[in-house]
Amino acid sequence: MSERVKKALENHKNGYNCAQAVTCAYSDLFGVDEKDAFKMTEAFGFGMGTMGTCGAVSAMAALVGMKMSDGNLDKPETKKQCYKMIKEMTNQFKEMNQSVICAEIKGVGGGTVLRSCDGCIEDAARIVEEMLLD
Repeated sequence: MSERVKKALENHKNGYNCAQAVTCAYSDLFGVDEKDAFKMTEAFGFGMGTMGTCGAVSAMAALVGMKMSDGNLDKPETKKQCYKMIKEMTNQFKEMNQSVICAEIKGVGGGTVLRSCDGCIEDAARIVEEMLLD
């Protein structure tokens, strides 16, 4: 397990939500201060507060933008590349966990628990390392 994956898991242990745990473990690599990343992804936890899209998956999307966006406010040209990358990453996460929806992953409503939050964080961090780190 890489140091960054360990850092993501340690972040979660220290009270970061799933999105913050993953995003903050890598944000410095993409020019974003950890505190800013923490603040930007706070509402992504708990499946965006609604047990919707898993926070660890949302973190992957945030990191894709940090790495791949051209930041061109007048004429952004990187959206398609970003969408393609997060689609690939999300598909990989779904293959690993059968869902990207927090409630489904947690077995809410009597379903089977598919993965722990720590497991989702680890999976998302590994996907980030495989697909975004050069």
